[in-house]
This record gives sequence, structure tokens and C-alpha cells, in this order.
Amino acid sequence: MHSQIVVLGGGPGGYAAAFMAADLEMEVALVEADSRLGGTCLLRGCIPSKALLHVAKIVSEAQELADWGIGFAKPNVKIEALRARKERVVQTLTGGLKQLAKQRKVRVVQAKGVFENSQTLRLEGGDPASRDGDKLTFEHCILATGSIPAKIPAFDLKTDRVMDSSDALDLPDLPESLLVVGGGYIGLEMGTVYAELGSKVSVVELTAGLLPGADRDLVKPLHKRLEKRFAAIHLNTKVKSLVEKGKAIEVTFETDEGERKEQYSRVLVSVGRKPNSAGIGLEKTAVKMDQRGFIQIDRQQRTSDPHIFAIGDVAGEPMLAHKASHEGKVAAEVIHGSNVAFQPLAIPAVVFTDPEIAWAGLTEEQATRDGRQVEISRYPWAASGRAVSLGRTEGLTKLLLDPETERVLGVGIVGPNAGDLISEGVVAIEMGCTARDLAEVIHPHPTLSETLCFAAEAQLGFATEIYKPRRS
Repeated sequence: MHSQIVVLGGGPGGYAAAFMAADLEMEVALVEADSRLGGTCLLRGCIPSKALLHVAKIVSEAQELADWGIGFAKPNVKIEALRARKERVVQTLTGGLKQLAKQRKVRVVQAKGVFENSQTLRLEGGDPASRDGDKLTFEHCILATGSIPAKIPAFDLKTDRVMDSSDALDLPDLPESLLVVGGGYIGLEMGTVYAELGSKVSVVELTAGLLPGADRDLVKPLHKRLEKRFAAIHLNTKVKSLVEKGKAIEVTFETDEGERKEQYSRVLVSVGRKPNSAGIGLEKTAVKMDQRGFIQIDRQQRTSDPHIFAIGDVAGEPMLAHKASHEGKVAAEVIHGSNVAFQPLAIPAVVFTDPEIAWAGLTEEQATRDGRQVEISRYPWAASGRAVSLGRTEGLTKLLLDPETERVLGVGIVGPNAGDLISEGVVAIEMGCTARDLAEVIHPHPTLSETLCFAAEAQLGFATEIYKPRRS
């Protein structure tokens, strides 16, 4: 069996690459080990987690209506129905991808692909009916194998009481108590879901703050809210060991004050992800990897092997679905002969907690680390009529600006729907907007989107809702 292009991996990057290549009238085979397209994002990550976060948000908002004099009974969570509804969301989207592949004449091969050389894949397992033989040769391969949860060997107990993010999304039950090991975005999102559904959730983080790498002023409102929603947040704390004891996991914590032990019904280990580059035969190609297992690429997604391109999580951070999709389209266009490259000025990141945190472009932490001079304009949502009407005044919108030109270099937002609002910031950065440009764009009132315009006005010294002396 031969194909002009083979895409190895059917996640957001893989199917975007395959569909783009097919739209460019190239022959495409998409090799995916799972019986459904969508990859980790759709099957075990972004989509099911956001579906559950939607439920969590509704539960939280219903409780907050008490301040308006409206009360609801305690939620009656039917875990089987919740699990089934989440799965219907996934099935709807995977079914759509299957249909799109068929419409584009993309041949979907259900199998694990292992490189025998730079132009041959050995097909293992899966569905033999989806292929002709056990070998697939190609002119070019786009490698899109994604990433997998990082594991700590000492925590890998032979018990379902210790979960990774995929296990947690399966909703095995609603544990009385849950410890989330790792204060990153995946752990906090899943912790939010379980807390709103009724579990007593605690988080332990090795560093001094939640969401390491995010700007502290954006994390602060989230931390404050989680202190009310979670049973405990343990910072500067190391998990020394996990031991199963009856129907609980005994956790030994290590801090500067010494050790202590606590028991939890379940433990979610969420300490990041690693590239899925092992065990697929890359040693039989000319592809080079770094010490962490990421495949080395150039701006056109080319690897050191002329027949192989790489995209998405396996090709380096940030490990984000939207980054993978754009890289996949670049790879397909380059193979087709176009002189294009992946070189964005801003890749947005969103943490879908409550409140959401989103940022794009230069962050304050990056600027400080690099010794880069920037001006920062912050607009507190306490001055936003829309935020006040929602009862969510803890939010903040900030702009990072070039001191000389006032060009927008970075945008950070914390508050409800920050993930939707950040796109305007991305456009502003990519288009080279200045604070004046952003201030002169008329935004609808009353909306949260106004806070981007108001943050720009604050920089210029003529914000209506807050007083900040005008710059000379």
C-alpha cells in the first residue's frame, strides 16, 4: 500500500494536516491507532473536560444566585447520565470527523504505525480491513503522534484509586475526597469539576504558586476563589509517597516543617505531559530529538529527515491543540510546494477554570526574566458595568506595551470568558496595533470585551471609568 502523504496520528494537528493536504488535491492516508479520530484532545482531553467544566460552571452559578434571593436544592448528580452525556458530545464530534474524512477521500487506516525506514511504516494491530497489507510506503510523512501524561514511577500504583487525567475524565465515581498532585492547568480544571460535583478537593504543588509560568496578578483571583471551593491548597509541598490502605490512598507530604500523612479516596496525578515519540521506530529514520523527546523541526515543520515532517505536541511546546492545527496546515502546504512557515507572534493559552485565565504574546514573567522593558496597563473589572452586573468583579485585563511605540506586545485576562476575549488580543498583537489603535476601536456596551479597549484608554490617560493621570 502506498500514499503520497501519510499523516501519523489523528488528533487536531493530524486531521487538520490530512484535510488540508486533501484540499490541495494530494493523496492522503491518515494512520490512527484508536478506532475514532480526534486524538487526546477530543477523546480524552480538551473537549470532554470542557463539557464537564460547563456543568461545573452551571452548578456554581446556581449557588451564587442565592445573593439575588434565588435558591436551588442541592444538585442530585446522576453520574451515569453525566458520563453518557459527555460521551455523546465526543461521539458527535468524532462522527463529524469521520464524515469529513470520507468527503475529502482521506483514507483512514486504523493501526499503530511504526517506522521501518524513512519511507515505510509497519502497520500493527487495529482494523486489518482498513488497509491493504501490513506495510505503508509514502513520499512524505507528517508525524502527529501528540503527547501522553507524564508519570512518576513511585506514584504508579496498581490501583484505580490513583488516576491520570484520562482516568479522571472517565468519571469512575464522585470520591468523597480527591487529592490533585500538580497545580498546573489540567489538575486545576479537573479539580474544579470534581469540587463542584461534590468532592472535597485538595491540591498540592511543589512550587510557590499555582499555574507556574503564568503571571501572578492573573493567578491571584483564581487562587482566591479556589481557596473557597477547594478543601486545601498546599504550596511548596512535595509528595513523598503514595500507599494504598484499604479504600484510601495514604499520602506522605514533605515540607520545610517536616512530614505529615493524610488519606484521600482518590488521587489524581497531573504533573504534565511528555511527547509521544518513543516506540514508533524513529531510530530507523534520520529524525533527531532533544533530550526531552521532542522532535527537532524548523519553521516549516521539517525534521532532519527530508521525508518526515512533525507537528503538534511531539514537535515541542506549547502543547496546545490550536498550535498543532496551524502547524499541520503549514506542513501540508510546504509539502505541496508553498513557501510558508509557522512563525506566529502570539499563541494564545487558556486555563478553563473559574475564573478563566488567558494570555497571548509577551507575559510579564517573560519580560522580567529577559530584562525587557515594557509598560503595563491594567484595567480592573471592578470598574466594568458588565462585570458588576454578573457579580464577577475579581477580573483583570492587562496590556504589555512597547515603551517607545506603545505597540501591543502581550495581553493577559482573568475572569469569566477570558478564553473567548483573548482572541482580540491575539489579533492586536499580530496586526501590530498600538494602544491608540485599540482604544479607538468602538466596543459594544456593556460587555466584558470593553475591558481591552478600556485598558488601552487607561494607558493613554483618558479611561472613563477609572482615574489615571494623563501621560504627557
